[in-house]
Amino acid sequence: MSFPSIHRVVTGHDEQGRSVVSSEGPLPTVVEIAAIPGTLFHEVWSTSQTPARVGNDGDPTLGPLVLSPPAGGTRMRFVDIPPDTDDFLANAQHRMREAFSQIGEAQASTVKNDSPHPLMHRTESVDYGIVIDGEMTLVLDRGEVALKAGSVVVQRGTNHAWANRSGKPCRMLFILVDGRYDPDLALRLRGED
Repeated sequence: MSFPSIHRVVTGHDEQGRSVVSSEGPLPTVVEIAAIPGTLFHEVWSTSQTPARVGNDGDPTLGPLVLSPPAGGTRMRFVDIPPDTDDFLANAQHRMREAFSQIGEAQASTVKNDSPHPLMHRTESVDYGIVIDGEMTLVLDRGEVALKAGSVVVQRGTNHAWANRSGKPCRMLFILVDGRYDPDLALRLRGED
């Protein structure tokens, strides 16, 4: 099963300041993660500062794929996640650095020999993850949560992975907001390394 393409409408302003459609159609940037076949990143939009610049700037999704939001900014994307397979789980750990490198952040991978899932990772951001279609399991260092369509996860810079144990593809929407760890938490996290 494949999901429908994402239809994006971007608004802007004409010379008189009236609202107009700047662009409409499919997303220009949809990337399959080579090390995880079937995983598709659908880049919707990003902002590079807070407050966000409001104007008629160009499309920020054009260019290299990057996992985290820009410093002081946000990133919005859909991700299609195929079911985990025994082969994937058995051979995934050595491919994860490659996968995270493709999305611009090899250092985000936190997987170790005793990790609960081979896709464990962490970013210094607050991420809203919404299950749009299908089922997913949120895997943490300690514990798991089963998610279904309509479930929302508020991910606050924690080490985690997304495990698809449903046997069917899952589509999630992610909105990532740049963040900074609380200083006490940052010290504890450095102690984990």
